[in-house]
Amino acid sequence: MTVLFCGDKMVEKLVEIGILFDFYGKLLSEKQRTIIDLYYNYDLSLGEIGEELGISRQGVYDTLKRAEENLYQYEETLKLVHRFYSNIEELEHLHELVLDIEEECKSGDSKRLLEKINILKKALKIIIDSSQEVVN
Repeated sequence: MTVLFCGDKMVEKLVEIGILFDFYGKLLSEKQRTIIDLYYNYDLSLGEIGEELGISRQGVYDTLKRAEENLYQYEETLKLVHRFYSNIEELEHLHELVLDIEEECKSGDSKRLLEKINILKKALKIIIDSSQEVVN
């Protein structure tokens, strides 16, 4: 599997599976984790993985597909990756807001400063609530 020559869809899938694996890999069976790791991280072919693990190429393929389906299902159910990226986006927005507040402090416009602080508090509350949903 040579990613550079497989087109954008292969690169997208490689990144997508890598991210899902980072979040949910521990939920897979040891065999599924090993096969995902060898296929996506070590770039081994199905045949090479089969030789390494002592199983058929078809067995590797079936396990790989099942593991991929599990990763997608975990995300569909738990949405941890979605929440992670939403929180990053919101934090970037908050960073910009803090910079704006800093500028407002320098200019001394307290009404605009209070408006921005309220926006900041609401956005922080959203992130806190979203993070607590993951725990609950």
